[in-house]
Amino acid sequence: MTKDKLINNINFRSNCSISKTLDLLGDKWSLLILRDVIFFDAKTYSDFVRRPEQIPTNLLAQRLKKLVEDGLLEKIPYQNNPIRYEYIATEKCNTVKPILTAMKKFGDEHFLKA
Repeated sequence: MTKDKLINNINFRSNCSISKTLDLLGDKWSLLILRDVIFFDAKTYSDFVRRPEQIPTNLLAQRLKKLVEDGLLEKIPYQNNPIRYEYIATEKCNTVKPILTAMKKFGDEHFLKA
């Protein structure tokens, strides 16, 4: 399998838009971080650590870095000594909201007991 050209530091597996979206958002931790930013106003590292899914801290750090590099989150210092950051949704991130909303609707319809 050959990789499509590199765009915004992402190696795409193919030219298919669905495949490209999965290359960007296709792991559960990234989607859950974006869910927390969009729907639960999570901003700081500790906000994400406290979420019920309990993302391992090494994966959290990796995913936050990737989401910043991919332009979905902006990393802004809110404290200088020691330096601490908050992660803010970008315009690109906000376009993910309908995807997450559709996933919630699917989950509500198929996994919640009546």
